[in-house]
Amino acid sequence: MVRVSGELLSHGGGSDARCVDCGAVAVGPCARCHDPVCGDCCVLTTGSANVFAICRRCERRGGKSLRSGWGLVALWLALPLGALLVALAILQWAFGSTR
Repeated sequence: MVRVSGELLSHGGGSDARCVDCGAVAVGPCARCHDPVCGDCCVLTTGSANVFAICRRCERRGGKSLRSGWGLVALWLALPLGALLVALAILQWAFGSTR
């Protein structure tokens, strides 16, 4: 019987993930680029319901906010709806009801 505590088991001699900036043992992935980062080489996000870690390279490129990602989600939803409204207006104009 194998007893598992709160730690992850290592199978087959795999090594721990290392931070891409300093080489220390990583604590998790960056929220943007998904590279492994340690606690000293990351900043915490702002403007979100959850807190995520962002590596310093991604922070220099886009700041520590994830608002631009939410803007892309809104744009992704708005563009198809806008296209449907334009198509509906064209169909209404072309085949409008004759009263």
